[in-house]
Amino acid sequence: MTDSVKISVPPPELLAKKRITREGLLPWITTPVLVFAMVVVWHVYVKTTGISAFILPAPSTVWTEWLAMLDSPRAWRHTYFTIYATLVGFFWAIVIGVGLGVMIARIRWLEQTLNPFIVATQVVPKVALVPLFVVWFGFGITSKVIVAAVLAFFPILTNTVLGVKSIDEGHRDVMTSLNATRWQIFKRLELPSALPYILTGLEVGIVLAIIGAIVGEYLGGNTGLGALLIARMNAYETDQMFAVLIHMSLLGFAFYFAIGALRRVLIPWHQSASH
Repeated sequence: MTDSVKISVPPPELLAKKRITREGLLPWITTPVLVFAMVVVWHVYVKTTGISAFILPAPSTVWTEWLAMLDSPRAWRHTYFTIYATLVGFFWAIVIGVGLGVMIARIRWLEQTLNPFIVATQVVPKVALVPLFVVWFGFGITSKVIVAAVLAFFPILTNTVLGVKSIDEGHRDVMTSLNATRWQIFKRLELPSALPYILTGLEVGIVLAIIGAIVGEYLGGNTGLGALLIARMNAYETDQMFAVLIHMSLLGFAFYFAIGALRRVLIPWHQSASH
């Protein structure tokens, strides 16, 4: 009598968890490899072509300038102003965008009234409004905050509307049949269901907010990383320009990953939080 061979099959939940873990680790491997490859190509191109350092400095030179920038209190002062303008503008974009988005999604006549205006304002190039904001609000921090808020506002608004309207009406009817108040429906049903959409809007909005703050610094004032970049351009210091660009990029990545971490805290149950 032969013994039967038992094959142990992992449960589907464990297989799915392992797949998600592999997919989550993949960007942490591929991203450094791609960045390293780009730097190598950059270095080889500079060395083999003999291109002028004024046009394209070597990566090692840019790295040295960026490290020197990190030791400069003046550079950190510019960084502080950019962070301040970005976060304050982003905060007001969240408050107004989420609040107005919930109202538009829940009030039919308000959506019909404001929808043509929202569509019209979305097609307007927001960056073109920066000189107007400088004229209205001056060269101080206020104009930068407003530009950051305006650019971040629309993706937050549209994603909030989409999230609230995507809720199954049957679920809302169940809450109504249980005599839930409008606040309870919003807190227990609408907000949790719309959070994935809202956080997607925040991920887009934070990137646009820092772009708006920097563009505002290009055209007005003498503080912020945008103003520092223009100063380096006017001085024909290309290597320091690249250092400022790297600093801006890392700042944008930090903001973006902060929203991603917030997603994992607020909606750990959602599929998007596992990637």
